[in-house]
Amino acid sequence: MLCVLASPVRPFSWTFAPSEGALTSSVDVRAEDASSNTTLFDSGRTTDVQWDGYSLWLKGQRVFINSGEFHTFRLPVPDLWRDILHKFKAAGFNTISVYTHMALLNPAPGVLDFDDWRAIQPLYDIAKEVGIFVILRPGPYINAETTAGGIAHWLTSTVNGTLRTNETDWYDSWQDYMHGIVNNTVGYQINEGGPVIDNEYSQSPDPRAEYFVQLEAFFNSTGIVVPLTGNDAGMGYNFATGTGAVEIYGLDNYPQFFDCSNPEKWNPVIEYHTYHEDLNPWQPYYFPEFQGGAFDAWGPSSPGYDNCRVLTGADFENVFYLDVWAANAKMISYYMLYGGTSWGGLPFPGVYTSYDYGSAVAENRVLSYKYPELKRQGLFLRSSPDFYKTDWVGNSTAGAVTVSNPDAYVTYLRNPDSSASFYIARQNDSTSTDTTAFKLNVTTSTGALEVPQVASNITLSGRQSKIIFTDYTFGTSSKILWSTAQIMYAGRIGDRDVVLLYGDSDQEHETAVFFTGTPYMQANSSDVTTTSASGSNATVVNFLPGVQGLITVYDSTEQLVLFADTVTAGDFWSPDVPSSDSSDAFGAYWQFGTNTSVLVGGPYLVRNATIDGSTLALFGDLNDTVSLTVITPPSVNTITWNGAQLSVDSSATSSLTHVGGFVGQLSLSSSASGISVPQLSGWKYADSLPEIQSNFSDASWTLANHTTTVIPFPPYYGDGRILYGCDYGYCENINLWRGHFNASQDTQSMNLSINGGEAFAASVWINDVFLSTSYGNSTNNQNSIVETDQKFNFPEGSLNIGDDNVVTVVQDNMGLDESGSTGNEEKSPRGIRGFVLNTGEFGDWYVQGKIGGYTNYPDKVRGLLNEGGLYGERAGWHLPGFDTSSWESRDLSQGLPNSTAGVGFFVMTFDLNIPAGYDVPISFNFENELGQAYRARLFVNGWMMGQRVANLGPQYQFPVHQGILNYSGTNTVAVALWAMESSAVTPTLNLTIQGVYEGGVGNIALNNPAWSATGRETSA
Repeated sequence: MLCVLASPVRPFSWTFAPSEGALTSSVDVRAEDASSNTTLFDSGRTTDVQWDGYSLWLKGQRVFINSGEFHTFRLPVPDLWRDILHKFKAAGFNTISVYTHMALLNPAPGVLDFDDWRAIQPLYDIAKEVGIFVILRPGPYINAETTAGGIAHWLTSTVNGTLRTNETDWYDSWQDYMHGIVNNTVGYQINEGGPVIDNEYSQSPDPRAEYFVQLEAFFNSTGIVVPLTGNDAGMGYNFATGTGAVEIYGLDNYPQFFDCSNPEKWNPVIEYHTYHEDLNPWQPYYFPEFQGGAFDAWGPSSPGYDNCRVLTGADFENVFYLDVWAANAKMISYYMLYGGTSWGGLPFPGVYTSYDYGSAVAENRVLSYKYPELKRQGLFLRSSPDFYKTDWVGNSTAGAVTVSNPDAYVTYLRNPDSSASFYIARQNDSTSTDTTAFKLNVTTSTGALEVPQVASNITLSGRQSKIIFTDYTFGTSSKILWSTAQIMYAGRIGDRDVVLLYGDSDQEHETAVFFTGTPYMQANSSDVTTTSASGSNATVVNFLPGVQGLITVYDSTEQLVLFADTVTAGDFWSPDVPSSDSSDAFGAYWQFGTNTSVLVGGPYLVRNATIDGSTLALFGDLNDTVSLTVITPPSVNTITWNGAQLSVDSSATSSLTHVGGFVGQLSLSSSASGISVPQLSGWKYADSLPEIQSNFSDASWTLANHTTTVIPFPPYYGDGRILYGCDYGYCENINLWRGHFNASQDTQSMNLSINGGEAFAASVWINDVFLSTSYGNSTNNQNSIVETDQKFNFPEGSLNIGDDNVVTVVQDNMGLDESGSTGNEEKSPRGIRGFVLNTGEFGDWYVQGKIGGYTNYPDKVRGLLNEGGLYGERAGWHLPGFDTSSWESRDLSQGLPNSTAGVGFFVMTFDLNIPAGYDVPISFNFENELGQAYRARLFVNGWMMGQRVANLGPQYQFPVHQGILNYSGTNTVAVALWAMESSAVTPTLNLTIQGVYEGGVGNIALNNPAWSATGRETSA
């Protein structure tokens, strides 16, 4: 499904003008017309993707789109993308949502770069291998807390018109990029046997409907057949109908907002259902983005991403995600599921290098404590096709549901075909941390009744939601009459229907099951009791508080019913077993190529499973020695783990099930404990600011002589010259400016207005004399300073009277702004917005950014955003293989010589020898104390993997992945240290192992080109 997304900032009205081929009949459909909910629509270009008022249909099957966001450009190691997709799929997700980044793929006019980690076809191939669909969101504007919202930097200084409108020069500017996206995608659409089902356009600041008409016409004419959808930020009623309307409307929502400094403070849940019914009930309810975490800002009061993970933790997932389910949404994508790293010049000024986002999968790819809740939800959705089509019946406030305690709020969803019902319960005050106990009146196939019937009540422990089920089918034909216990897995394993129920160990739970088959085992203990249900032949099973671990409730020739406490359930996996038919393009896709799965409990991660004859082969990761529990088809008599055959604990297995069970042990190899990393020592040092020396020539620099600009933010003062880096091709990272003037006896000072974006800095010298550093600011996004206007006094003796003097400005560009309310904010005026002497005039100004600018930068592998304009960067000192043997030895902790302000490069190498078959996340850690006046750029094997701002913070820890790090060889580390005051700075840097996972991610290729003199500055 191709998705054209728009999120207008302010509301507006549309008049309906359907585009050619649009399904105009859908506009007049309303939910009151029951037949409209099942009327199938499509794009008119393919029937492989269709939709009705309930859900999406793919290749003739109704699906629930359960998706998570992942940006490949924030993980520039393609061999690790499979690891991320494995972790999504293992949690029950069937889809990933992916932004592409125009600035990286279209770095200069007429230039397209889909090479190396910028390629998107390898992602499609991996998705097809893993069995996961792709929602592609190509922008050109993507927002995503990235510089200019992803728009190519070159066009921010070349497009005269308003960006993201129907103006001609903007239209022309995105043609090459979009053709590149189409050419790399069209053959991977679902109708071609590929994984791509959706594309997105993101937010628009000042909506122009005709712009969307142009975008839609472009895709319709270039071979994209999947439907166009939309994302409307803030439930603004935009682009559901009218000019530019998309084929499937969607909206995003971040109900907790982004204040990670108060992670326990909750906002109430939102009533989403009425909005959908009022706007587009003939379409499935689609959330292209729902909050999966939060971003964090610069500043000493910023709490860091661990707090963001609390703000949007497992309790948030449980309450807010089920609240969206209760609104009858059947297409949901969580932003972010894996955030990654905003390395190089990727960030916009509001965020720092880490884009961890407090996600369920952390920046270092480790599964966080949020992950098990997503897995419990995801496997339930995968197991429950009756949930894909439900009518919203009503809620307890409106009287459609009766509850015994008004502190409980329940929404009633019902499948109109099977009568399976889902009562979604939460606290009436969703922010409450109180314990609420209640009973619930439900409708079942055997009549109305109050549940639970044996247990004392249903319990909500504070911020918690639950689903109460009635008439739920598991496997082929087994039935649950009702259940207050939660369902994690339901399916058919071998020739038996299997269900895994769960609930908190300190609560009471109840389920009523129609047991069938010849029984071999049935739980009946002090913790688990069974009685006959009144009015039916179902058996009521009551789980009393105190149940720990996994227990077998019922084991027969036809059924296996299991129960676990919530934590234990979170340790279980259900890898699907792909089709053995290699010709089946969808053989790895659950519901399309396979419905075969197994249950596996214990390991840190189960990546995949295959069955060959009587052997079940499991592949995954361990971080500890664990007990392994497996439920398999009875035909399996051998189990292997990562290729090694396992032995069975016969006694434990017989207590689990009479057939198709396995209990054993997985042991972490002893070699795991011997994995270590070295100390970072043996640093070499060289000065990286020759520009302040009297013999430095800037003759090869770019003369900054423009007097006009398309950037709509004019200079504040000066002589009319434009000193904006983007106007000269230098739009990324640090730029250097040199302004010349002749001084007289009366020359005493100058004023400079410098714009670098939130949290920037700019250090200023007159000749070789340091004057001052001008500081931007951010304190958790408060007191934001994006530009300064400062007077600089010239010290006595610093000027060459009657001769040439040079002002040198080292200016950080923190990225270009994202769209705002007025438009064109991406055209940020990074540079010097005002320059004036107290007397006299400036002569020539010169500017230097990264070597080659955006048209001729030499490092085509690491790409446009990796480097800035520091001399050491221009010379390639950060690259592996650069010869530092002639440099002086100086430890990083000693800072710059003589405690002066300036810039120096520290370089060292170290070896790693991490055994194959291990995934070992490693981070580089600066001292965590704030206050020192320095900024540092961390390069690892040539990649700029972090910016440390020691006076602001908060980030001091920088994860770096295998593939950038060489795990079995030599690595080069370079730190560009910028001391911003004439005082000592003492940075420290060390390596930390953040986990050892045996099994690992497979072979990871290196792509770290070494230093070459080609295209580099070789002398100052």
